[in-house]
Amino acid sequence: MKTTNLHILESYLGLLNNLSPDSKLELISRLSQTLKSQKKSKEKSLIELFGAFQSDKSAETIIEEIQQSRTFTRQIEGL
Repeated sequence: MKTTNLHILESYLGLLNNLSPDSKLELISRLSQTLKSQKKSKEKSLIELFGAFQSDKSAETIIEEIQQSRTFTRQIEGL
């Protein structure tokens, strides 16, 4: 575990020490539910993205439109 993560974990543990046992159990339950839902979402995320963007235009046309729509406004600030 990285040092920064360890420090964050210790900080949270300090806050959680004052909770009641029932509150701690509820927190554990909710945290475990988020871990379960994250595993499912990671497995399906790439599959769900397939076909998300639909267009009748060719790839070259879309690329050309994106490049033409780019604008740059640079202003030099006086010192």
